[in-house]
Order: sequence, then C-alpha cells, then structure tokens
Amino acid sequence: MTYIVAEPCIECKYTDCAAVCPVEAFHELPDRLLINPDACIDCDACLPECPVEAIYSDMSIPPEYMDWLEKNAEAENYPIISTKIPALFGPGCKGQPE
Repeated sequence: MTYIVAEPCIECKYTDCAAVCPVEAFHELPDRLLINPDACIDCDACLPECPVEAIYSDMSIPPEYMDWLEKNAEAENYPIISTKIPALFGPGCKGQPE
C-alpha cells in the first residue's frame, strides 16, 4: 500500500506533509506535490498533516481521484521536497485559511 496526493493540493501546495515524511517520498511540482509510490513506506505520518485533505491511501481513493494514481507514479520525475516551505495559496486553492 502507498499514499497519493490528489487534486485538492493543486495551487495550495502545503508542505507540512513533506516535512514529516521519514523517507523523502514527496516530490514538488510548481503547483502541487506528489508522492513517489516506490519510496512511500505507508507510515501514515503525512495524512494528518494535510490541511486540505488531499492525501489518500491507494486503498481508499475516492472514485473522482483514481487518475491520481498514475500522476503520483510519475513523481520521481520531479525534485524531492523534504522541508516545509510557505504554501502557494494560488487562486484555485480551495483550502485557504480564513
């Protein structure tokens, strides 16, 4: 089993999850994060850290996010991120703080 990052991360790009990952499974794109399924050790550390609830177990992905399995499978093509940086808070971010 592994975890994936799905659509709610787009334009938000909170990195709290990447900062707690013990194996550097998170990869950074300009507008989101992805989880490398080959690096993820299913530790659950990232799950409670995501304020927009964009992280799912590959066993419990909502049907509308199933295509994110393939997107996360390409995570290794992007730079690893393992530290917390300021969130993007782009215009499409549905999880902006109040």
